[in-house]
Amino acid sequence: MTKPPQPPATSPIGRLSRRIPQVRLRARIRHGRRRMEQAFIPIIQAAIGAGVAYSIARYGLGHKLPFFAPIAVWVCLGFTSDRRLRKVAELAFGVALGVGLGDLIVTVIGSGPWQISLVLAIAALTARFLDRGLTVTMQAGVQAVVVVALPVQASGAPMTRWIDAVVGGLTALAVAALLPSDPRKGPRGQVSGLIKELGAVLNKLAQALREGDYDAALVTLERARAMQPAVDEMHSLLRAARETVRVSPAMRRYRGQVSELNKVAIVVDRAARNARVMCRRAVPLTETDTHLPILADMIAQAAAGCAHLRDSVAAGFPAPEARQEFIDLARQLGPEAAELRGGSVITLVVLLRSLTVDLLQATGESAKNARAYLPLAD
Repeated sequence: MTKPPQPPATSPIGRLSRRIPQVRLRARIRHGRRRMEQAFIPIIQAAIGAGVAYSIARYGLGHKLPFFAPIAVWVCLGFTSDRRLRKVAELAFGVALGVGLGDLIVTVIGSGPWQISLVLAIAALTARFLDRGLTVTMQAGVQAVVVVALPVQASGAPMTRWIDAVVGGLTALAVAALLPSDPRKGPRGQVSGLIKELGAVLNKLAQALREGDYDAALVTLERARAMQPAVDEMHSLLRAARETVRVSPAMRRYRGQVSELNKVAIVVDRAARNARVMCRRAVPLTETDTHLPILADMIAQAAAGCAHLRDSVAAGFPAPEARQEFIDLARQLGPEAAELRGGSVITLVVLLRSLTVDLLQATGESAKNARAYLPLAD
């Protein structure tokens, strides 16, 4: 079967076929770097905690292969900044329960296929009886299976593994209690990073519309679509932060700030969706070599406002500069902003009006006040 002919490398489609994978790769690198930066401190803390737990079990208690001590620390602390004492305690309890039951089963009846089935059923049912959380049940079952499947001679005498798991769990609790994480830090960094990326997309879109550049419009659309994983991560971090400030007495003083961050995140999510639709609508316009300098300047002004907003969110302060930028932009978004009376151009103006209202709300304006800055349409 013959393959379809490939487009020439110098054709527009050929150039785009090379550029779009590069755009996706750069987006993955940017988002990956941001995730790594956010996880750096938690991972270092968990790694040091694992080493401390191993040292206590190995040199303090004399266990030859304290395998479960560092494992318990990593399971309890993980790589996120969500270090609520209740959550860490639940994980530690689940690990200790599973390892303890597994050690008991191995000591009494040995190991094998039916012993694995038996210990998994007992551990899971016991965990469900003792705690309503899914995490405890999952960890109890996993650790029990690992203990029964792992030969005793590979990890030390029976029941020492349960002690190792307890040492690891207590070490994790100590790390979580002595080094509490700020529930605002992760979400704030993610929200400000997303606003920065939104501003970059708007700048690229403005350039494509100003120059009537079809290739650039397609590449910008791909970059706008690549923001979605960062949006999902933002909401995930905020869910954890809201739960932290709700259940942790030490963190309740941050409840108001986390609530404000959540409000900003919701409207920034809507703005990112609007930007994605704008990029999609811009593609057919640039394909016909349409130049829209006035609208491009307005989109660039929205990007400038995003830069101010991003700095304000990262610093945790109000955003007066961004607010004024978006107010000035909103007042220009009347019918005359369309330049051309084609349906696609008018749709772009309508989407920019909606995006501007979203970003005004991110600066603290109410939805009603933000809409009031827009000129009335004909």
